[in-house]
Amino acid sequence: MTGGMTGSMIRLHDYWRSSASYRVRIALALKHVPYERHEISLLDGANRAPDYLARNRQGLVPTLEIDGVMLTQSLAIIDYLDATYPDPPLVPRDALARAQVLAQALTIVADIHPVDNLRVLKRLENQFGADQAARDDWYRHWIHEGFAALEHMAGDGPFLGGASPNLADLCLVPQIYNARRFGLDLSAYPKLVAADAAAAGVPEIAAAHPDRVKAQG
Repeated sequence: MTGGMTGSMIRLHDYWRSSASYRVRIALALKHVPYERHEISLLDGANRAPDYLARNRQGLVPTLEIDGVMLTQSLAIIDYLDATYPDPPLVPRDALARAQVLAQALTIVADIHPVDNLRVLKRLENQFGADQAARDDWYRHWIHEGFAALEHMAGDGPFLGGASPNLADLCLVPQIYNARRFGLDLSAYPKLVAADAAAAGVPEIAAAHPDRVKAQG
């Protein structure tokens, strides 16, 4: 996609299977923000190339580039998009509801995702000799820890965040994708599975799925 805000060029530097990138793609799609996508392969080390490090000093994805200004960290990018494109809102305006949605989102973004990140898995292998089976078990363990709590934090649905998809769902959908990819039994989390199914029925969310993004190139 090309374009952006009136008179602006928006580029998303991301990796098709990155959870953080997936969140931002959903936000851009829900808000119907046109953008140009640039693939940054984490497996090939493109995120450590000098030209990309000039955009993102952490060497992480995603980076949202707006007229040469670089925004990093997925939640910060989503917060920017929510302030700039207020419809549909991704975080409730009510203070209590906002705190509840942020708690749901951070259970994933702060407690599950960082310890299951690709660079952590590589460290487990390189420093501690963890084989693939051990790394997969590590991955599933931390998803289970977070999902067990999140299942109790879920409301009446149909989405994790309530009646319409919001920040909590933007974080849940990629994590459910990862859970399935690593073979986690999701039967203990019926509310989370139902919320993910509801999200999958939203065309904008479906369009951001990694498999569809990869197929588009």
